[in-house]
Amino acid sequence: MGKKEKKSKTAEQKARVAAKQVKKATQKEKKGKTKDVADSDAEDVDLDAIRAEYERQQAQFLKITESSCEPPSARASATLIGSPTSRELFLFGGEYYNGALASFYNDLFVYLIDKDEWRKVTSPNSPLPRSGHAWSRSTAGDIYLFGGEFSSPKQGTFYHYNDFWKLDPSSREWTRIESKKGPPARSGHRMTFFKGYIVLFGGFQDTSQQTKYLHDIWLYDTHNYMWYNPVLPPATQKPDPRSSFSMHPHNAGAIVYGGYSRVKATASAGKTKGGGQALRSVLKPVVHVDAWFLRITQPPTDAAPNTPPTLRWERRKKPVNSPLPSRAGATQVYHKGRGIAFGGVHDVEESEEGMESEFFDSLLAWNIERNRFFQLTLRRPRAAGKRQVDDRSNRKGKGRLDEEELLRNLATLEAKGRLETVDTISEKVQDDSDTAVTKPMKQPLFTLPHPRFNAQLAVQDDVLYIFGGTFEHGDREYTFDEMWAIDLGKLDGVQEIYKRELDNWQGSEHGSDVSASEDDEQSADDDDDVDEEDAGVPLPTVEPQHDTDVNVTAISEILDDAGGDTPVVNPEDTRPHPRPFESLREFFTRTSTPWQDIVLEKMRSGDPSISHSIKEVRKFAFDQAETMWWDCREEITALEDEQEAAGIGDIVSIADRSHDAGAGARRR
Repeated sequence: MGKKEKKSKTAEQKARVAAKQVKKATQKEKKGKTKDVADSDAEDVDLDAIRAEYERQQAQFLKITESSCEPPSARASATLIGSPTSRELFLFGGEYYNGALASFYNDLFVYLIDKDEWRKVTSPNSPLPRSGHAWSRSTAGDIYLFGGEFSSPKQGTFYHYNDFWKLDPSSREWTRIESKKGPPARSGHRMTFFKGYIVLFGGFQDTSQQTKYLHDIWLYDTHNYMWYNPVLPPATQKPDPRSSFSMHPHNAGAIVYGGYSRVKATASAGKTKGGGQALRSVLKPVVHVDAWFLRITQPPTDAAPNTPPTLRWERRKKPVNSPLPSRAGATQVYHKGRGIAFGGVHDVEESEEGMESEFFDSLLAWNIERNRFFQLTLRRPRAAGKRQVDDRSNRKGKGRLDEEELLRNLATLEAKGRLETVDTISEKVQDDSDTAVTKPMKQPLFTLPHPRFNAQLAVQDDVLYIFGGTFEHGDREYTFDEMWAIDLGKLDGVQEIYKRELDNWQGSEHGSDVSASEDDEQSADDDDDVDEEDAGVPLPTVEPQHDTDVNVTAISEILDDAGGDTPVVNPEDTRPHPRPFESLREFFTRTSTPWQDIVLEKMRSGDPSISHSIKEVRKFAFDQAETMWWDCREEITALEDEQEAAGIGDIVSIADRSHDAGAGARRR
């Protein structure tokens, strides 16, 4: 009897709740209507309204917006690519450094070539801000992105990503691809495509001790959604580890050229007391000028499912007419069997304090099959010659002129939609309302853009687009805020897409144009920030540089919590603490000196349990570190889960890095 009453009571409660919901929805519906709805079915109307509201909210949550905007702000280490499906360019991410603070972006910009218009895409699901990432088209028409890096504003701590994304060029929709086993976190790598695979090679990782350059190769199967890491035989030759190289597709695999790395070497550290020569270990920059062919052989048709293809590296001869001197940051983009390269920098490290750099504005083509470099030179339009005037006086000449005019008209029709000719003074641009407006065009230039390195290049319909790039003068570092276009078929000048003046450099008194009072305020702020960094206190937040719903502040808090020795368990505990993904051995290697100092302090206070032996001091220090490592496992595991969810790799503190592995390697 009790059970029946309980069931009945529950049913009555459900009925009362449902009645309240219906009444509330009915009242809300009546407020928005002017007509009498007495004859309508109130329950049906309420359910439809509720369902419509849910649909509206869900659509708003999943909505991808695209709006007209100004050209992207100045940035370096972004990625630019031509759309596989339309006459558009995509620009994503990058960073901007003004000498004092670094800003990172996750904006997705679309440049509509035919309209000469920029669009900004905002999406609830997009990669976090980053630079130094890589992306590539696929044979199916999608764009895949992997890795990159992010840092605190003063670049005291930073980390690399290991997340993998796919961008649909038509819908502008990002999709994160989850994989149990994929490439480790990195930046400075390159990607290309081969049939149904995405090929990833090289890059670098930063640890607390050094910058580690990579030469591992990974294949992503776009049909089976799997990563492969083929293991090459130990005796097989392969490229040296490197980053910032050029990688192009090939019908039998992929081609790799050049790159940058730093290798261990010995240097003089002065004379010893006995008159001998003291040596020290340094990291020497290396600009690679070798070329490699990655031969990819697909598995036979009768092979087991998910059998990976076989890979073999083949070293090529040094390319003929390689650019001299060797240069880093000479970006290349693939175009019809050749790599188009622009710019670059050649560094000569004269001493520990100074480095002389030479920047280039060369436009080169590397024929992949012939393995030869060619200089690309702009061609000025030819003036009407005397021969053409003489030809008009006879019938044969008139026929020739008519034929030439016909050929020119045919060429114009075939080239429709490409970059306008140099003779065009204005163009018709169709706006969103399909109303024709006249937009003046600037006269083309017959000098290449200013020398620079690490410019972003893309080719769409035989037109080369050059975006941004970096130039250094003394202690100043300039990030170009401009984009140019060159018709690779005609080479008839450089067309300016847009150009803005460079921002003021804030890195030093000599490089800043701000007033003295602003300098004083800036220096005071910088002193406060430096004191915080010296004390091991990470910066609390990073201001978002985008309009998406990505919570950059939350990710920055993860960075701050894990990047330094901020106490995890007790805020008043000043002892060293482990970091996410750090083993006990790595933790003690990093913090051995502080733990030994703690043990020595106990010895001074008269602790009789500690011996004065060096071996005993180190043993007690390890015991202390091990206890701390295990005490923090629960909190550290939670941080590891948050970082993995965000696609973040190991967080590195620049304060722990040696002088030889500084930011110079990352900039190149």
